[in-house]
Amino acid sequence: MEIKEAQQQIDQWIKIVGVRYFNEITNLGILIEEVGELSRLMVRTYGEQSFKESDKGKELGDEMADVLWVLICLANQTSVDLTQALKKNFEKKNVRDAQRHHNNPKLEN
Repeated sequence: MEIKEAQQQIDQWIKIVGVRYFNEITNLGILIEEVGELSRLMVRTYGEQSFKESDKGKELGDEMADVLWVLICLANQTSVDLTQALKKNFEKKNVRDAQRHHNNPKLEN
């Protein structure tokens, strides 16, 4: 699925099933909550914390998709074309960071 298609499908879902978008500030709060849930699972899967009973059965991909869903909602609400924004971001990083990481001694093998 292309990003543009995801933005369109989520917009249609919100209008049909979700009734309407939550306001932008509410969605920002939801995004932070979803990032926290992703963080919790990452810390337990790859970090040093152990799983609690309530963590079991959670899937990393599903948590990432939740984050992406709300981010796309915010993009739709604020008229951001994420495809264009990502292309522009790549251009910025390719100019700004062209040699930065190659010259970072912390990243040497």
